[in-house]
Amino acid sequence: MRFPHPLVLLVGCILIAAALSHVVPAGRFERREDPATGRSVVVAGTYQRVAPAPVGAFQAIVAIPRGMADASAVVFYVFLVGGAFAVVEKTGASTRLIQRLVLRLARREALVIPLASLAFGLGGVLIQMQEELIAFVPVLLLLTRRLGFNPLVACAVSLGAAVVGAAFSPVNPFQVVIAQKVAELPPQSGMGFRLMLLVPAMVLWIWATMRYAARTRVVPDPLTPGSEVPGGEGLTPQDTWILSIVGMTFALFIIGAQRWGWDFDQFSALFFLMGVAAGLFGRLGIGGTAEAFVDGFKSLAFAALLIGFARGIFVVLNDGQIIDTVVQGVFAPIAGLPVALSALGMMVMQTLVHFPVPSTSGQAVLTMPVLVPLSDLLGLSRQVTVLAYQYGAGLCELLTPTNGALMAMLAATGVRIEEWLRFTLRVWGMLMLLGAAGLLLAIATGV
Repeated sequence: MRFPHPLVLLVGCILIAAALSHVVPAGRFERREDPATGRSVVVAGTYQRVAPAPVGAFQAIVAIPRGMADASAVVFYVFLVGGAFAVVEKTGASTRLIQRLVLRLARREALVIPLASLAFGLGGVLIQMQEELIAFVPVLLLLTRRLGFNPLVACAVSLGAAVVGAAFSPVNPFQVVIAQKVAELPPQSGMGFRLMLLVPAMVLWIWATMRYAARTRVVPDPLTPGSEVPGGEGLTPQDTWILSIVGMTFALFIIGAQRWGWDFDQFSALFFLMGVAAGLFGRLGIGGTAEAFVDGFKSLAFAALLIGFARGIFVVLNDGQIIDTVVQGVFAPIAGLPVALSALGMMVMQTLVHFPVPSTSGQAVLTMPVLVPLSDLLGLSRQVTVLAYQYGAGLCELLTPTNGALMAMLAATGVRIEEWLRFTLRVWGMLMLLGAAGLLLAIATGV
């Protein structure tokens, strides 16, 4: 099976969403401001039908620029990150670093996969990194190409590992922490149980990635010191300064996200400053630095714009006022099921809901107020309800075309959607089974 071009796929999804607005009844929950999360959350039991709001064909196309405007902070972040790393690449520092790593890893290339997966998985655990990973595309592609790995491996060790880490994280502020606040649970409660499942989940993903990498690897051309760029195997003092700037940038990135509440605007400014500093230390001059930025803008323009197209799907569904109807219809049948089946049903339904609701934090404030009263009536632990949301919505990030970060990452690395799904679907199924086993264990042990 061969999927259409990503633009064709996303525009098709937008038109399908518009068509659904003519068929699915419009409805809304009442909402209130939640002081615990600082977000607008639904009020359980308040769903009611509203006047139909079908979205016409032209209105659906208008949703594309509206989606770009909605996702503008992320789109411009991708542009500025692409520009900044193009500057670093033009100085030759990143190329010489990769060359040195390749020479040091001779006959130990497979070590790159678990080490990179653990590093990016930690980013997912701590701050749910996704769009941020596009910054690493040039370096990852250069490294995997030098080691003989398929570009899909670059996606798997970065975005894939980060998604799995976020889905099983005990501290992800944009997923589990928000869900726990809405469910009125103590932050970081159930940490030990989540860590117990995080370990096998990461092991499973790393194993699948290494298996795929070994099956598809080609022997690269032999690399000798000095064969790629001036400067040979060793890094110059100039390279050390540039790479130190990159390292400090990522340290500030993590601190800003964790402690200072930084968002994409601050991240964009940070990487822009990194690119300027790298260009000046790399002796590119002001004009050369600007030209390198433009080259970076060009290289990631398509990936950045795909994020806006993906956002357009949500814009159409929201305009048609059918998202709340989907939530109400999807979770209503669970009320009559036994406790264990209800928990498993919640996880499956959270997966389905994540297709029209691409934001995990948005899905938390939309679904948890509906499910918490239901779980109380069923005698199901609220912690289990949060786990069902976490595994269902979090793992769906590996598959859904409404995930703009996934679509952008695939476009930036040149990986076709069907290639990614062929690799991902089987391991996604195994991870879902692990999540289901975790839910049953949580019920049995009274988590």
